[in-house]
Amino acid sequence: MSETQDKIRLGVIGAGWFASRRHLPDAQRHGQIEITALCRRDPEPRAKMAVHFGVPDSGCYSDWQEMIANAKLDAVLIATPNDLHFEQTRAALEANLHVLVEKPMTIKSADAYALVALAKEKDRHLAVALNPPYWAHCHRIRRALSKPEMGELESASMYWSGSAEYVFGKSPAPENLPGVVPPTMYRADPVQNGGGYFIDGGSHLVSQILYCTGKKAVSVSAMMDTTPSDMRASLLIGLENEAIATINSVGDSKFADRRVRNIFGAANGTITVEGFGFDTTIRIIGQEQVCLLYTSDAADE
Repeated sequence: MSETQDKIRLGVIGAGWFASRRHLPDAQRHGQIEITALCRRDPEPRAKMAVHFGVPDSGCYSDWQEMIANAKLDAVLIATPNDLHFEQTRAALEANLHVLVEKPMTIKSADAYALVALAKEKDRHLAVALNPPYWAHCHRIRRALSKPEMGELESASMYWSGSAEYVFGKSPAPENLPGVVPPTMYRADPVQNGGGYFIDGGSHLVSQILYCTGKKAVSVSAMMDTTPSDMRASLLIGLENEAIATINSVGDSKFADRRVRNIFGAANGTITVEGFGFDTTIRIIGQEQVCLLYTSDAADE
């Protein structure tokens, strides 16, 4: 943003369901962002998105490369099928634009490293839309685990149960589904999605383990179901301090509510986490006492 500009000019590549449900409403509420351009191949959903978010016809594109070349932008949001993230992010960075890309950042790790290097070379911000680093309860877990009195991390485990069958074309979409336009079913294609459910929703689970512990992964082994959508998966992750972490993920649960339970074990205590979002409770269990660290009805920091 130049000194004479009042707002950051944002363009959207993949102006669809998720962008309309999460990112763009937040952008509209932010006083320093102007949604300047959007790109989507299908004309009718594109027109509907443009009307809803106040983008003029001159800012609507069917070709993302044309949008990057011709629209006057400072940053782009990329919310396209996963197999397109690398090419589109690279092009945006090369055009000296800041980028917020939906998770997963890329399908191949080598491509992700290449984008990080390019962002540094161009001095541009490159962010991935992963939730845990921005959740208050994850900040509390990370701070608690970093305290010397907790001792060395020994283990971490995460259990996640929910249903994402409808975005994989395995069940009808809920009638009250939020968003301006309905989701496309690209996740049902392992090529476009780069895999199945775990590369999609599982990205947040891996992020939470690594962010909260502050440790890098050095080894990974996994067991998944036999369908192309890997709706059920179990991972064992070796962390750099020889602690172990496990993730059990069920993406086709018939239970109506999401259920989450996380346990972080350290030499001098255990942190237990129950619930999700606004229903999260965190407890620290030490050798002699139980301390309630955070509940959803407590004042946020």
